[in-house]
Amino acid sequence: MGTLKVGVVGTGAIGQEHIARITNKLVGAAVVAITDVNDANAKKAAALCGARVEKDSAGVVNAPDVDAVLVCSWGPAHAESVLQAIAAGKPVFCEKPLATTAKDCKKIVDAEVACGKQLVQVGFMRRYDKGYLQMKELIDSGEFGEPLLVHCAHRNAEVGESYVTPMAVYDTAIHEIDTLQWLVGDDYVTAQVITGKDTKHSHAKLRDPQMMILRTKGGITIDIEVFVNCKFGYDIECEVCCEEGIIKMPEPNFPTVRKDMNRSVYIEQDWKRRFSGAYDVEIQEWINSTLKGEVNGPTAWDGYTAAVTADALVKSQETGGIEPITTGERPSFYK
Repeated sequence: MGTLKVGVVGTGAIGQEHIARITNKLVGAAVVAITDVNDANAKKAAALCGARVEKDSAGVVNAPDVDAVLVCSWGPAHAESVLQAIAAGKPVFCEKPLATTAKDCKKIVDAEVACGKQLVQVGFMRRYDKGYLQMKELIDSGEFGEPLLVHCAHRNAEVGESYVTPMAVYDTAIHEIDTLQWLVGDDYVTAQVITGKDTKHSHAKLRDPQMMILRTKGGITIDIEVFVNCKFGYDIECEVCCEEGIIKMPEPNFPTVRKDMNRSVYIEQDWKRRFSGAYDVEIQEWINSTLKGEVNGPTAWDGYTAAVTADALVKSQETGGIEPITTGERPSFYK
């Protein structure tokens, strides 16, 4: 099938990691062109893979030797680059979010439908995590009956003063929003956020912790605890209560140690390490699918529904009420 020639837009932390991943670890692709608003970052990243630096995203997208585009720029710039790729008829992998507003996500969906071919994949990497994949396989087997309840937690050791209440949805719970809908195979219909006593480790512009409640068309109730100043580590948990049993995601595999009269197991501190394997699988599968002319990961529609759901949760942060989630019917294009 040859080598997929990739252009990268955005060379911050995740952009540099993907460039290194494609260059040194994965197979079937090579980075040939790079751009970033910070020219020094772009040159540094280009040195990692021998790529050239283009002036802007249009230069990368429209370069004759670029087969596919990887968008890793900051969120507000995503829509422009993705729309450029669709206009050029080139496959594009966009790190989450697809766009920072549901309106821009819908523009991308409409543009892709109009072009008549699926080109867009969104970087919701948890779908490629081994633990979630194991849970998905068990749920889909039917052995446990229908899912009834889902309990989740997304905990960070701490966040800075710049992290404010809406970010608990847009930056943190957004991963659960996508993954859980995929996991149980059902669409959301309502959202609610419940807050209570704040931790002393929070600040005036952040309610922490928060409990987020999502309900699906089929009647499944999902609760997501978001606690971003938990102090003890980076902790991701998921448990699905089904008619015939319970499925709980496995913990990351660390040794049990005995020291200083204690028996303990390390708790992960870094989200990049926790999901590094998922990123590897995600990008490799995107390369493989793109070489075959397919999109087999999260779609532009998934990016749009995640944005609409996130907006409903943020509205509930303000009102405390149960907010409707209205996306309209999934186009047959994405079925």
